[in-house]
Order: sequence, then C-alpha cells, then structure tokens
Amino acid sequence: MRVGIISFHSFYQPGGVKRHILGLSKELKKRGVYSKIIAPRRNRQEFYGKDIILLGTSFPISFSGSQSDFGINFNPLAVEKILKKEKFDILHFHNFGLPSTIQILVSPALSNTLNILTFHSDIKGSKFLKRFPFFFKLVEKVIRWKIDGIIGVAKLNLEPFKKYQGPKIIIPNGIDLEEFNPGVSKIKKFQDGKLNILFVGRIEKRKGLIYLLKAYEVLTKKYSPPPNFGGGLRLIVVGEGPLKKECQNFVKKHNLKEVYFEGEIEGPELPPYYASSDIFVSPAIFGESFGLVLLEAMASGLPIVAFANRGYKTFLKDKKGGKFLARPRDWRALAKKIEILIKNKNLRKEIGDWGVKEAQNYSWSKICEQVLDFYQLCLKEKQKRKGAKPFSLEKSIYKIINKILSKAF
Repeated sequence: MRVGIISFHSFYQPGGVKRHILGLSKELKKRGVYSKIIAPRRNRQEFYGKDIILLGTSFPISFSGSQSDFGINFNPLAVEKILKKEKFDILHFHNFGLPSTIQILVSPALSNTLNILTFHSDIKGSKFLKRFPFFFKLVEKVIRWKIDGIIGVAKLNLEPFKKYQGPKIIIPNGIDLEEFNPGVSKIKKFQDGKLNILFVGRIEKRKGLIYLLKAYEVLTKKYSPPPNFGGGLRLIVVGEGPLKKECQNFVKKHNLKEVYFEGEIEGPELPPYYASSDIFVSPAIFGESFGLVLLEAMASGLPIVAFANRGYKTFLKDKKGGKFLARPRDWRALAKKIEILIKNKNLRKEIGDWGVKEAQNYSWSKICEQVLDFYQLCLKEKQKRKGAKPFSLEKSIYKIINKILSKAF
C-alpha cells in the first residue's frame, strides 16, 4: 500500500491539521505502510525532509476570522510527474482547497487511486460561502465524482456533505501519547511557585486570546496574592498571529503582570509547555470542530477551561471536562470557571487524571486502525461501482485548468 497524504494547508506555520497529518503519517510508517506528505510551498527556503513533497504554492488569506490558504499549482506538469513517480494506491486529502485540490483530483494520473477526504473545518456560518455559494456547489460536484469516502474529525464536519452517497465516518484527531503525557520534562523558568495558565494557538480573532486576557485581568485583581498558593498567577501564551500586537498593547495598557508571549512553538518543544502548566484555557469563539489543543492538554494531565463553541461542546459533551465551558465572548464567566480551578488543587488533579485516561482513547495507534479499516471499506465499495459511468468531463476540465493557468501565468 502506498499512501499520499495531501495537505491543502501550508506547513510553514504550526496548525492542528498539520499536526494531525504528521501524526497519521508517523503511525502509518510504524505499521510498514509507505506514505509521503504533499503540501504547498509558501517560502522558497522550506524543506522538511524527503518524506514531505512540496507541490504548488500557498498564499495566506483571511477566511472566517482565521488564516487559511489559497493553493494553486502553477505547473500542472509537476502534479503529473510526482503522481506518476510515486504511484500512490491511496490519496488522502485533508480539507479541500480551490483550485489546487481540483487540479490534483482531475489529473489523468489518478484513474485507479482510492481518494479519501478528511474534513477538519467547521464552515457553518461562513460569510464567504454565504456570499459565494457556488464555490461550495462546485466542491460538492467534484467530491461526488472523485472522492471515494469522507472522514469528519467530528460530527459537525460531515454536515456539509449530507447529499454525498458514498461511505462517511467520524474518526477524531489522534494524539501521540509518547510526546504528550504528564511525565514530560518541565520548563525551569516556569517552576517558581506561580500557578501557570496556558494558551496555545494562533493569535487571531477566532482563537479569542483577548477574552482570556480580560479574564486574566479580573483574576489578577481578585487574587493578588492568591490565598492558597504563594507565587501568584502567570499566563503563558504560545503562538503568533495578526492580533499579537493588539494583545500585547492590552497587556501593557492594563499593566498586567506575568504574561509571557513565547512565540511559535512546535515539535518536541511544545509538550514541555503543557507539562509546565496547571490550567489550560482555549477561548476560541467559533470555527472549532474538535480542538486538538484540548486533547494535547488532556494527555498532559491539565484541566481545561474553554468557550462553548460548537466543536468544543461536541467533543466534551457528557464528559467531566465539559463542566468548564463558558459562553463564547463572556470573559467574566470564563474567569469564574478558571477561578474554580485556581481555588481547588484537588479538583485540578482529579480532572487532569481523568483527561490522561480519556486521552488513551485517541492514541494514534487506535485512530490509525480506524483509518485503515475505512480505506478497506471504501475500496470494497469502489470495486462494487467499477461498472459505473466514470466522470467523463475529467480530461476536459484538466485541459481547461491548464489552459487558464498557461494564459494567466
């Protein structure tokens, strides 16, 4: 089996989809499955090793309060060359981008591949898609013609594909329990008796850091010094983004102490930040479908406080960690939820221990097993449909796209 894992998103910056793809690829290799990742290039200096193929170009764009990618293959012949060389049996797409994903899907080199789509995004309420609905209609048509099975990391990810008649399944994000666990070494500079509150994510509108800063201001005024621990509070911010300066100005204007902006942290340097913290807070206000950071925090033994966006509510529904969700944008309610955990060390440990146990259900070994089983199911379904009429417009669309690109560029 030869699997090509295709990212619509650039690998130039950290992100949940990127970590998901890397985790899946790592687990496939453990099982002896040949796999390579294909991702668009954003910077000429990018290089991630021989197992990551850079194909096409990604331009950062603002989309639904976050940063997304506009991906395009300026040289369609490069698509053909790579696909013919690698001879993938399965192409596993992660999210769907225009026009890059279509350029790959309509390639004549994919006549026999099994094409799987994992959808990570919550697009409900997208202003862009409401304004330009024909974009998603085009995506729907291509998916019905070319995708053999769809995976949603959460139930809400499958909502846009109600008309899709092929196999569909929910397979959540996975977690590498060797990387994220309570035994990870701590960062010395944060081990001075202060209670550490951690934020991990892009500093952008959707992730809501400004609301955590407002909640932190409330807490520092009320607990200065806190009654049941000596060092006081500290807020650790891991991430970069367009609103970083605005958030730093808020910290300065309101004279907030012990707020550390650590910048972008990924790879083996990230788990120690979780291990060094006491409470994890994710104030994302919308657009979350699962929340990989929640899973990373749970595996690291941290209690979670978050806003009750659609994705987080779904993930934490009927779970012990779901007790600490506040209404989105209500930083006062967020502060109250955090305060409960500040005051109760035993409760922090109780919920942290629950999180470690719960995270076992999301180990990459278990998640990868589900993905491989789904590949087999989709392959059987595809074989049943072998006699069905193929997508007769593939070559025409392929030629049209190439013609447009050759004239435009």
